Amino acid sequence: MKIIRPIRASDYPSLYAIAQESGIGFTSLPVNEELLQNKISKAESAIQSTPTKPGVQSYLFVMEDTETGEVVGTSGIEATVGLQDAFYHYHISKVVHASRELNVHNTVELLHFCNDYTGVSEICTLFLRESARQGLNGRFLSKMRFLFMAEHKERFSDVVIAEMRGVSDEQGRSPFWAWLEEHFFSMDFPTADYMTGIGNKVFIAELMPKHPIYVNLLSKAAQDCIGKVHEKTRPALRLLEQEGFKCRGYVDIFDAGPTVEADVNNIATVQASRKASIVINDSLAQNDGETCFAINTSVKHFKACIADIAYVDGNRVAIERACADALGISDGDSIRFSPANTKH
Repeated sequence: MKIIRPIRASDYPSLYAIAQESGIGFTSLPVNEELLQNKISKAESAIQSTPTKPGVQSYLFVMEDTETGEVVGTSGIEATVGLQDAFYHYHISKVVHASRELNVHNTVELLHFCNDYTGVSEICTLFLRESARQGLNGRFLSKMRFLFMAEHKERFSDVVIAEMRGVSDEQGRSPFWAWLEEHFFSMDFPTADYMTGIGNKVFIAELMPKHPIYVNLLSKAAQDCIGKVHEKTRPALRLLEQEGFKCRGYVDIFDAGPTVEADVNNIATVQASRKASIVINDSLAQNDGETCFAINTSVKHFKACIADIAYVDGNRVAIERACADALGISDGDSIRFSPANTKH
């Protein structure tokens, strides 16, 4: 069985291995011992915290194979972004250059450097190891965050975003960054990506062009990748689009990958989720149950699993004992759950 739980200090070797596997462009997991240890420490503090409004908490969860004890994936939520460190994007807009006298009318796109997403929540750090990429594991790792946010709304903003990895080659070269590097930065993409991952963002404000950039002045390769995702990121983007996430014209300043957003209350998994007390009944769950993603209602002892869930009545649902044990709950305790196949 696969369960999802908060990360703990003993998971460091697994997190380091995942950081290495995730590769260039996965900014939220830099291959740096001090920063990964700090990320675990911050996540442990977040789980112990009791905020009444969104703060600077950083939640990080791991997927564990209960049969082997192996950590096979990570999934995270930032309660807010941009309150401690600047959070930059480009926003795409249009401008018209027209002359009635000359009968010329040109519409061109501009990239505006901005901090428009300051204060919103962010889902991040989603990575599933190759050995676990089957069945519902990917969906489970992504969607359980929405159940956690629905259950603990006071901890998060009403708006949540996700930054999607943009186009780059096997050596980590980004066509979009190549143009910026040539004209403004004199620093390759892996280096810039790593510096951002370790929290060194001062160089962005210092070197980034301060005025809007005309897209048609970029190289053809750079233009072609604006708003496009890395081929390995397409499944994750499709999953978020099914949840109701949309791109509002914001892209990453390094690789021009799209940032998608949604109102938490409008996310498909949140809308479909229900809270009910449980009855442990293997037969009813196995024979009449629907495959769901389920979480307990705790923060400090948070657990999530995939479970067959059957309605007993309007307020109670039946689950198998193995699932109840995985969630650390007993008869009469509550869970929040959502069908595994939910779409917006």
